[in-house]
Amino acid sequence: MSYAIRGITKDGAFRIFAADTKDIVEEARKRHNTLPTATAALGRALTAAALLGLDLKTGRVMIQINGGGPLGEIIAEADAEGNVRGLVQKPHIHLTPQKGKLLVGQAVGRDGFISVTKDLGLKEPYQGSTKLISGEIAEDVSYYLTVSEQIPSAVGLGVFVEPDNTVKVAGGFLIQTLPAATDEQIARIEEVLKKLPPVTSLLQEGFTPETILERIFGKENVKVLEKRPLAYHCRCSRERAERALIALGPEEIKKLLEKGEPSEITCDFCREKYVFTPEDLQKLLAEIEVKRRQELET
Repeated sequence: MSYAIRGITKDGAFRIFAADTKDIVEEARKRHNTLPTATAALGRALTAAALLGLDLKTGRVMIQINGGGPLGEIIAEADAEGNVRGLVQKPHIHLTPQKGKLLVGQAVGRDGFISVTKDLGLKEPYQGSTKLISGEIAEDVSYYLTVSEQIPSAVGLGVFVEPDNTVKVAGGFLIQTLPAATDEQIARIEEVLKKLPPVTSLLQEGFTPETILERIFGKENVKVLEKRPLAYHCRCSRERAERALIALGPEEIKKLLEKGEPSEITCDFCREKYVFTPEDLQKLLAEIEVKRRQELET
């Protein structure tokens, strides 16, 4: 089961987050039918969103990445309940690996921006963005947090895809410096991170989110404050699809009716299909007419 943990170091120097996201990345792969390079890129973005979502008490966070590479835009979203969803514009992109490594950075590109939107249910969502520096996603998220939100951060993300295209492991960590951190503590962790094996290697060796953080900080210095289940779950529904059709306006609905066959709306995030028969469309037209008359009367 995918899950994430949130905590602090007992010395008060760092906020720490880590996640195992294998199940949600595999679910995304199946729903979007992604090829390995696209799977790895989307999986890293989903993991990053899940880690940022750990810091929410309410609302949701969305990461948008567009580096001008062949994958196109990548969107990943997570909420305060651990629900994660996402999409990649070109899911069937796969670049030939080099030295056993998927070319995520090349597929994403770095001629563009990473944007993060936090909707906390207030009047206006918060949004920030920075230029991409590598397209590898982990470095880009770290740079965004450090520059845009002014929180010195280190991020590690990894997705390993099997030869049969299934996801073997996926996960990551996020470390953020607290004001109490000394230069010596920061320098020590920087050295540890330089020597740390890739996230995928750790996960394949059997490391968990807890033990990854213990590997970095020492078992005696890790204090877990929360463990949160993660699931690939979309907010779409038939009611939302109906509202999308109504938003098209009566003329567009009439054009669909003229075809004399069912109309289909597919959710971009989960690929769920919602079918509307001609009878369903007639009912929507009737609802629009009733609402129009009510507005005229008032």
